[in-house]
Amino acid sequence: MPDHKIVLPPAGALQDVALPGGQRKPGARAGLALAAAVLLAAPLVFDQPFYLHLAILVCINVVIVSGLSLLTRAGQVSLCHGAFVGLGAYAAALLVMRGGMPFVAGAAVAMLAAGAVAFLLGAIILRLTGVYFVLITFAFGELVRLGLLEWESVTGGANGITGIPPAALFGFAFESKSAFYCLAAAVAAACVAFLWVLFRSPAGHAIDAVGENAALAEASGVSVRGTQLFAFTAGSALAGLGGALTAHYLGYISPESFNVALSTAVIIMLVVGGRSFILGPVVGALVMTPLPELFRGAVESQNIFYGVALILMLRFLPQGLAGLAQRRRGARQ
Repeated sequence: MPDHKIVLPPAGALQDVALPGGQRKPGARAGLALAAAVLLAAPLVFDQPFYLHLAILVCINVVIVSGLSLLTRAGQVSLCHGAFVGLGAYAAALLVMRGGMPFVAGAAVAMLAAGAVAFLLGAIILRLTGVYFVLITFAFGELVRLGLLEWESVTGGANGITGIPPAALFGFAFESKSAFYCLAAAVAAACVAFLWVLFRSPAGHAIDAVGENAALAEASGVSVRGTQLFAFTAGSALAGLGGALTAHYLGYISPESFNVALSTAVIIMLVVGGRSFILGPVVGALVMTPLPELFRGAVESQNIFYGVALILMLRFLPQGLAGLAQRRRGARQ
């Protein structure tokens, strides 16, 4: 890349559908909208509890992975994303059960709590880069898990919190799986739309510029630390929202549900889906969420399979599955 020019990466898969010369394909957006509608409606059409359960988990994971994608596009990787999911889950559950807040208010405060903690943490550790940043986030994730485990009077300790009521909105309780799926799908779609708008704004362009070349972005007047702090805070707030959905869907949470394994799984979903694409979190969640169910009978080989899949993905598809369309389009051109 030339030294005098910032070359921004693609803002996302949705904007990459174009003909040579910059003209949009007339039916591209309509085709994407139709495919998304069919995909969202499929679980309701089959109306099977198992498929609905997987679909709900996919939607929740889309929300969580979307948060991590903000930070990775800014050039950092966090191993404490699961901790922010846990903070959001516990905050939402405690506010609704003990504070008497409605679901929407509890979820909003959960996002604010996770974002505030991330802001304070990021203001300190974002001076670090590379493996040092990853190690500090790993240590923070373990600190949060141990704190939730030891603060038994509030969090329930190892027993966790049970009897969390289902989400309710305007007097309607999302008690059935089909009803909660509609809620989770709407939230996931809103998160994807948020990323779509963000990465077409100056703030999104700054995030991409910092992730592409931090030194060049700094020299061009972009605050690297400020941009990464914004990405870390906003991404952690989305993780808190995913935690709130998880708590109200499962009705039970415990500290062990938000350990480093969750953070690792989120990173794998993002890498498999595509780190530089708006649809990356969607594709990664769609592919990786059902796999534990398929390999439930071979628990010992799950980690081996994930490791092999991740190595192959990084070797042959470094841009993830969402980058396949762009790669084929580039080959044709």
